[in-house]
Amino acid sequence: MMKKTMRVAAAVLAAAMMTMPLAGCGGKDAGTTGGDTIKIGGLAPLTGEVAQYGTAVDNAVKLAVKEINEKGGVLGKQIEYISYDEKGDSQEAVTAYDRLVGDKVVALIGDVTSKPCKAVAQKAAADNMPMLTPSGTQEDITDVGANVFRTCFIDPYQGKLMATYASQKLEAKTAAILYDSADTYSTGIADAFEAAAKDLNITITNKEGYQGGSSGSKDFNTQLTKIKSSNPDVLMIPVYYSDVALIAVQAKAQGITSKLLGADGWDGVLEKIDASNQDAVSNAYFCSQYSATSTDEALQGFLKKYKETYHLDANMFSVLGYDSMYIMADAISRAGSTDSDKIIEAMKATNFKGLTGTTSFDEKRNPIREAIITGFDGGSYKFIENFSVGA
Repeated sequence: MMKKTMRVAAAVLAAAMMTMPLAGCGGKDAGTTGGDTIKIGGLAPLTGEVAQYGTAVDNAVKLAVKEINEKGGVLGKQIEYISYDEKGDSQEAVTAYDRLVGDKVVALIGDVTSKPCKAVAQKAAADNMPMLTPSGTQEDITDVGANVFRTCFIDPYQGKLMATYASQKLEAKTAAILYDSADTYSTGIADAFEAAAKDLNITITNKEGYQGGSSGSKDFNTQLTKIKSSNPDVLMIPVYYSDVALIAVQAKAQGITSKLLGADGWDGVLEKIDASNQDAVSNAYFCSQYSATSTDEALQGFLKKYKETYHLDANMFSVLGYDSMYIMADAISRAGSTDSDKIIEAMKATNFKGLTGTTSFDEKRNPIREAIITGFDGGSYKFIENFSVGA
């Protein structure tokens, strides 16, 4: 999936970026005349409950911008990246988006989580603003306008993919689901997994919900007791890593032997489980956008540079943010203009080799590429295989 390195893509991109800008015609064209920069906006939760996701994206975008500018920028100009903290709140995100419009950005990287992303997408569609969300997984985000794209997989795709993996690779005949009923990410994946499992003749023994969030329950034993009594072959847990860590440890304590399954929100779970309990995920698999254990030189180079720059380990959100900025810069370069219509048309024709593989977009502007199945080996993540499923 990652046979070429980013150096190849970067060389091609750098050469294209030196092309002199063309005159824009039609649409918004704020960056081809006057000034020495092309302004690209960013929205991310940099404070609040989901700040770890927003910070990872924002840091990686800044790293990509630095690299692109060092190679000559885009259309002979430097990228000026302007990002605002939206605190994980939809109204804050809309307000911050309006500020970016006032700053005269020509494109947007963001938002990061689904609810604020959907709210911003509705405004961006009205403005015909080229928008690329690295990690907004809610299916209908891109439905609001032909200007909205995403780098990450959508929730239903992940649910269908993991049900297919359970059937084809794990030979599961029965499955249970434990999900956060207050979260659209979790419910979207859970519903898609349930529907796909039924199509694959997997019997759903239990579908247990809980109320997540900062004030939600951290005790899942009631749901796990019900699931244990059914003894399913697999237990799908489509939630974020903080809750996964608690659920896995409690499932271990109850003696649940089902294989545990998850989606890309699992990335980071090992860092939340103490060493004495890391065997709680020894029989678990989740799908993700990349694998930190990949031998791809470009990916390993990025992980090293990110660590050196921020003194933090990169995660899935970092990788998606990094790829997103490169994809947007590539589209502006191929458009030969900062005219919004031209950028959007160039985005539709994307075929970009990045850290997550080669990304193109389908008719709903969702990414087309393989997923990575990741498992666990002691206290480490383990690459299992590339896996995909038809639409």
